[in-house]
Amino acid sequence: MIRTSLDKQLPVPLYHQLKTILLDGIQAGQWKPDDQLPTESDLAQTYEVSKITVRQALRELADSGYVRREQGRGTFVARTRLEQGPRELTSFTEEMRRHGLRAASRVLESGVVAAEGWLAEKLAIRSGSEVFVLKRLRLADSEPMGIQTAYVPLELAPDLPHDPMEGASLYGLLRSKYGQEPVYARETHSAVLVEGDDAELLGVPAGGPALAAERVTFLQNGRPMELVNSIMRGDRYRIILDLVKLDLVKPALVKDTRVSR
Repeated sequence: MIRTSLDKQLPVPLYHQLKTILLDGIQAGQWKPDDQLPTESDLAQTYEVSKITVRQALRELADSGYVRREQGRGTFVARTRLEQGPRELTSFTEEMRRHGLRAASRVLESGVVAAEGWLAEKLAIRSGSEVFVLKRLRLADSEPMGIQTAYVPLELAPDLPHDPMEGASLYGLLRSKYGQEPVYARETHSAVLVEGDDAELLGVPAGGPALAAERVTFLQNGRPMELVNSIMRGDRYRIILDLVKLDLVKPALVKDTRVSR
């Protein structure tokens, strides 16, 4: 059971004490993911503080990703964030399995387009070459996690437009049917605000934070096999980077961050 009183003699701000108590309760499992925390009024009464103090404590918990605040409903424990850092190149399906989650996909769009401009440049193919496009809503344990749009040169997998994609692993299909083995990838990330249809698909408020990523995956010969543009929920992902001083560590200990995810 968590503490039900604050020590007003301590030099530690009351909101910080309350934040710590609530966080201890979350981490101890008193409130589980999606459980609602006590109301601001109840917390203020229990801990004998003002609602302003309660709001500041809850705001800091929300900013740190431990809770989510829903207007008109209250404050709820957030689900665990998936951590991304330098590691083995994997598909979304493999990634979710490693986190103990069941991956699923819903196909939003698929088809063949002629690569022009930026797309032809990213995939290192001639302008006008045919590219298979697959846009999917990615889910883990039935919860929306992100929206991914994949582009694959059709000459690498000619029958891809006719292959069943609902629930399939694109990497797995490219390996097993077409013999295309990805060996490394280069991925860039940026912070964005999710809007409109994307927000509705992800089940998050419009204008909320998200992680955008662009990944180019390469074959052994250095040829681009796939380009993927992703928008992942900001409340379910965080990126962790290990930083080292190269002159103080052995080269073998330094990981190549290009092979991330």
